[in-house]
Amino acid sequence: MSISVRDIRPGDLPAVTRVLTESWGGTTLMVLGSGRQVDAAKLPGFVAEVEGELAGLVTYLEDGGAVEIASLDAVLPGRGVGRALLDAVRAVAAERGATRLWLITTNDNTHALRFYQRYGFDLVALHRNAMDRVRAIKPGIPAESDGIPIRHELELELLL
Repeated sequence: MSISVRDIRPGDLPAVTRVLTESWGGTTLMVLGSGRQVDAAKLPGFVAEVEGELAGLVTYLEDGGAVEIASLDAVLPGRGVGRALLDAVRAVAAERGATRLWLITTNDNTHALRFYQRYGFDLVALHRNAMDRVRAIKPGIPAESDGIPIRHELELELLL
């Protein structure tokens, strides 16, 4: 299986919208680091394809010498798609002179925490009860996932 990664193009908008909606309930995401909502379908990013089919998507923001990952979705999990997408964002960040690649996830996202730490990200902050603030802005976020209350934001970074 060969994974190809390329920049998101305007013609990808329907597929990007579908993936974001299936994963996040819409294209409007809370960029947890800045505490603001963004339309992830309008952010720069990459798509991964396997045999011409969409296999994954990553979107990101650049700010102050750092690159924040807004969303990462592997449509075909467990096949290296997430790693390939992270490699692409990491390369862009390094090319642009960023010193930090970072993201925020929630305390319930144990699968992602394992994945990011295996990639080399380090857990650098716990934002206790931050999801109360986020839910005040975006009330559709569930209170729990897989029996785990969703309460906190966990900040991970990879220094470049």
